[in-house]
Amino acid sequence: MKHDSYYRCDGVARGEFVRVGALSALGLGLSHLALPRVGVAAPLVAAPHVGKATAKRCILIWLDGGPSHLETFDLKPDAPAEVRGPLQPIQTRVPGIAICESLPKLAERMDRAAIVRSVTSPLGEHNLGTNYLLTGYPPTPALEYPSLGSVVAHLDRQPRQLPRHIAVPNFGVGGNRPSGNGYLPGETRPFEVGGDPAQPNFRVADLDLYPGISAERIDRRREYLAALDRLTTPAGEQVQESDPPLGRAFELLASRQAREAFDLTRESEETRARYGPRTIGQSTLLARRLIEADVPFVTVNFPGWDTHQNLYTRLKEGFTGAKVPVGLVPSLDLALSALLDDLVDRRLLDETLVVVMGEFGRTPKLNTQGGRDHWPRVFSVLLAGGGVPGGQVIGSSDATGESPKDRPITPADLAATIYTLLGIDPQTLLHTADGRPVHVSRDGKVVRELLG
Repeated sequence: MKHDSYYRCDGVARGEFVRVGALSALGLGLSHLALPRVGVAAPLVAAPHVGKATAKRCILIWLDGGPSHLETFDLKPDAPAEVRGPLQPIQTRVPGIAICESLPKLAERMDRAAIVRSVTSPLGEHNLGTNYLLTGYPPTPALEYPSLGSVVAHLDRQPRQLPRHIAVPNFGVGGNRPSGNGYLPGETRPFEVGGDPAQPNFRVADLDLYPGISAERIDRRREYLAALDRLTTPAGEQVQESDPPLGRAFELLASRQAREAFDLTRESEETRARYGPRTIGQSTLLARRLIEADVPFVTVNFPGWDTHQNLYTRLKEGFTGAKVPVGLVPSLDLALSALLDDLVDRRLLDETLVVVMGEFGRTPKLNTQGGRDHWPRVFSVLLAGGGVPGGQVIGSSDATGESPKDRPITPADLAATIYTLLGIDPQTLLHTADGRPVHVSRDGKVVRELLG
């Protein structure tokens, strides 16, 4: 199994994982959890479930770089050659719905998924588009908004052994590695797995004790920190933990459930093969294991979709002369179809929302390098499970995939819909560190067709 690395057009390498400095003084490496608190939002109770929401958790498969809608979910076979491109449509299990020829397994399962073909945004730059899609707010220098997963993590009040928002393999999305938590407390920042699940020696970065550091020594050091908290607390006041994220790191390190959830060797070779050998397949399999371990939000980061050149090879073949296509689209097909099958078999699909999207689409015409450039005016998003009625297409683009033809849907609308499916009222108020109230989704209009 080989890790898939690439360079986006902004020059940022995406094959390298950044590891934050470890807690060396404590013999701990869980730096992703032991983060400084950057202002504490007012404590909140999760909003009650809205309408018919049934989703308890979400897997977001993020197609980083901007996937071409014209080569995935919105092909234009009757358009001129420079528009329709090199890939052909195939019919799905649902009459009247066609998708890319490189998605044959998904086509057989189209009755479980819905496609939105009229998503529209004005932001055609990676970082700006990513922020808009992942938060539901157009980015502004005045405030960094939290991602969908961090909002879910912040509002969740259930006791859990694992972090509430986990990114596999990492949260290196959009070009500048956003924090994810925005103005919310640091403990809502996505926990990055930090290793490649497709590698035989995969392990979660920093989830092991350093040599010579036993569990007993960790317990003693935690007791020492608790004693310091008691000494520094004025008489008559309740003792507060001085560093909650650090305490969370201790708990995760000592959790057998955490270690087992991340252990892909517990899966059969047959199961691992169904998801595909590439990083996206094994990352999606790990995401399934994590939601089974009660993690409410998992972001699977699938890079490589910035196809300015050589689109056919990168999307379909993977490399020139491939006897079996292993490009981006076939790899997504394996991972997504296996995930849907497993969620059905485990009776988890109705409770698990699956979202597949990137920051924008690609230009209606192929460029001189056989690729497509950034195009946010219209693109597609797929949703499945979590109560979403499958076998439907919402909205449409025009004859060349250039603009919405009907039912334009904004990233704010998508965010409001995802929150509603997860039982969170979009009008719930969060608070910045200085007490400023901010709606979970201020301007979004819920896409009612997706609520079932």
